[in-house]
Amino acid sequence: MKRVWLINYRKNKKMSQEELACKCDVKQMTISSIENGTRRPSPELAKKIAIVLDFDWTKFYEENTVNQEEEEG
Repeated sequence: MKRVWLINYRKNKKMSQEELACKCDVKQMTISSIENGTRRPSPELAKKIAIVLDFDWTKFYEENTVNQEEEEG
């Protein structure tokens, strides 16, 4: 299930997937997979992404929040 909230955080920071990946020391494909919902980040990576995009890293593990935000978006 697509993580629309994550895409919105990234776009609000005016960052591409490649830029975010570079700052988090991962490949762009990893960021794409996480945004598309086909991959869940490790806690370590979740924390890196959250620091760069300025949100609480535990948001990745709140599935109900993800689903609600997708419906609203």
